[in-house]
Amino acid sequence: MTRTATPNAPALRRTQACPCQSPTCRSHTPRYLLTTSGMNPAVGERFLCSTPANGELISEVEEGVQEDIDKAVKCAREAFRLGSPWRRMDASDRGRMLNKLADLVERDRLELATLEAMDSGKLFLMAFFVDLMGTIKTLRYYGGWADKIQGKTIPVDGEYFTFTRHEPIGVCGQLIPWNFPLMMFAWKIAPALCCGNTVVIKPAEQTPLTALHMASLIKEAGFPPGVVNIVPGYGPTAGHAISHHMDIDKVAFTGSTDVGKLIKKAAGDSNLKRVTLELGGKNPNIVFADSDLEHAVEQAHHGLFFNQGQCCLAGSRVFVEEPIYDEFVRRSVEKAQKRVLGNPLNPGVDQGPQIDKAQFDKILELIESGKREGAKLECGGGAWGQKGLFIQPTVFSDVTDDMRIAREEIFGPVQQIMKFRSVDEVIKRANDTPYGLAAGVFTNDINKALTIAAALQAGTVWVNCYNAMSSQCPFGGFKMSGNGREMGEYGLQEYTEVKTVTVKIPQKNS
Repeated sequence: MTRTATPNAPALRRTQACPCQSPTCRSHTPRYLLTTSGMNPAVGERFLCSTPANGELISEVEEGVQEDIDKAVKCAREAFRLGSPWRRMDASDRGRMLNKLADLVERDRLELATLEAMDSGKLFLMAFFVDLMGTIKTLRYYGGWADKIQGKTIPVDGEYFTFTRHEPIGVCGQLIPWNFPLMMFAWKIAPALCCGNTVVIKPAEQTPLTALHMASLIKEAGFPPGVVNIVPGYGPTAGHAISHHMDIDKVAFTGSTDVGKLIKKAAGDSNLKRVTLELGGKNPNIVFADSDLEHAVEQAHHGLFFNQGQCCLAGSRVFVEEPIYDEFVRRSVEKAQKRVLGNPLNPGVDQGPQIDKAQFDKILELIESGKREGAKLECGGGAWGQKGLFIQPTVFSDVTDDMRIAREEIFGPVQQIMKFRSVDEVIKRANDTPYGLAAGVFTNDINKALTIAAALQAGTVWVNCYNAMSSQCPFGGFKMSGNGREMGEYGLQEYTEVKTVTVKIPQKNS
């Protein structure tokens, strides 16, 4: 079903009373049903959203298919036509709307964090302090950019006046993943709207609830009808329709490399729409013997286990220099064994469930491959608990580069610790991957740090830190980790077309 910023914006209606009557209670599990007075979905089907913490149903969401994407694109195209309210709006007003949307997200922060934790299984406190804060900062950052997108005058030869315009691309199809649903929603819509585009966005079928809540906030912020269209649905249907659509001008996708390949092929098979891709990673995290060991162990731990390991930028290949290898492994195992698993809505919990059964099974299968191929299982290695999709925090040592766990993106709480002896060796091994998203380096030698940072084939390199993300900094990958950049000023380049205008003049005066 198409969700637009129109008078018919949807709402999440509570269908089961909570004993304490609080709309944002974290002690009881509420149930919601998506309701709307707007368009009906083309086929009238619904899909179920269940919490991965215990498998209980939390919502039913109407499924969008090809016909619904067509309706959404038509709305977005109408909102983008020359002379429309959106196209005639002052750039500063676009910025004010994005800032207003940030204010509304901040107002509903508790409800959105609760929905995010229920829907995805991520920790409530992480959703509240990381995801929601990142969402708010992204909206405000791009709200400030809206009236600062400008061209240049160019001193060409001859009696001409030449200048450039940075114009919006048009209708942008956007496909977001399930691991950071709300934050990825903001990463996609904020730069697109800042530049004056219109949007058709499909949230992941596993985690549509916060995107649907955002529809009502977008309307409340004052965006004109049709500027933002939210269509829940499955990748092979709604996602396929977006990537192949002849009236969509640009597609942005965050997700797996395999699906990214399909989207890029679809763009070539259709209208050669512009494509930006933020894809998978098998990221090296390099720890030298001269680093602060305690700090490096802590950063490597959180760089892998953050969000149950479900991060494209997870530092999943930890390379440790030989003199400190055994001690690093010992301390890493101690930290992993102290992690508390449980309901992500409860305080004191360090790790929630994996997103769904397919991901759960894939992680366990890769853990078994590590055992078979000779890696040393230091801790964990199996499922946890009687309910939900929980996996024990797992640490492998004695991992070699040819093992599956060292080459494939696991996307789960599985840390692999590998030994190295020299700078040249670790650079070669770190780059021996089809991916190139992120990397970390821990050393107290600044020359060594800068040498490694320059040599690594990765879009982001952190030195003596990990996961240090910011709205101001571009993010994206080398090689099969994607094309283009999101965030920062660089992210604006992905949502504008540069037009050169040359005017014949009677006489040039320089």
